[in-house]
Amino acid sequence: MQAFTVHKGVVAPLDRENVDTDAIIPKQFLKSIARTGFGPNLFDEWRYLDRGEPGQDAAQRKPNPDFVLNQPRYQGASILLSRKNFGCGSSREHAPWALDQYGFRAVIAPSFADIFFSNCYKNGLLPIVLSEMQVSQLFDEVAAFPGYQLTVDLQRQVVVKPDGAELPFEITPFRKYCLLGGFDDIGLTLRHADKIRAYEAERLLKKPWLAHTL
Repeated sequence: MQAFTVHKGVVAPLDRENVDTDAIIPKQFLKSIARTGFGPNLFDEWRYLDRGEPGQDAAQRKPNPDFVLNQPRYQGASILLSRKNFGCGSSREHAPWALDQYGFRAVIAPSFADIFFSNCYKNGLLPIVLSEMQVSQLFDEVAAFPGYQLTVDLQRQVVVKPDGAELPFEITPFRKYCLLGGFDDIGLTLRHADKIRAYEAERLLKKPWLAHTL
């Protein structure tokens, strides 16, 4: 998992409440569990005018010119700004996969659905909760200034605006540790790889028949 320390990027405003996971990555793309290739189908039904299917060449499809991610001023955006209850709906882990693989490193909203919120941390995507008033002000500033950028400093737990103003956010110490170190659940276990190997070697010395497989 990619570690998260400090990130500065262009902000894309998705001015919608209750963005569900089927909108983030529609159900027809859930057939794959390879954890790759989902970026082109992020927000597929909003982003394109035709229906998307797995294996399509995105370059041959019809983009929706009114959708925010298709607008030139938001190309290369890596911070997503949205409204309350982002990530509601089904628990599909493909949703944070798609956001991450599109290029987003953080999502800012007043609230998130619980399972989506947890899945983000397990995949290196930082969900940041700010107040509705703070989020509304950010929407106004993004609209007023093309190329609007924010800096997210995870160590200090602040979002830094272009004028230097800082917006603090909360994160549990364990989740912060995992993101800073780039540890997903497997990575956390592999910190103890030497002890695991030593245990397995000792176990086989005591019970050598366990080395035989059918």
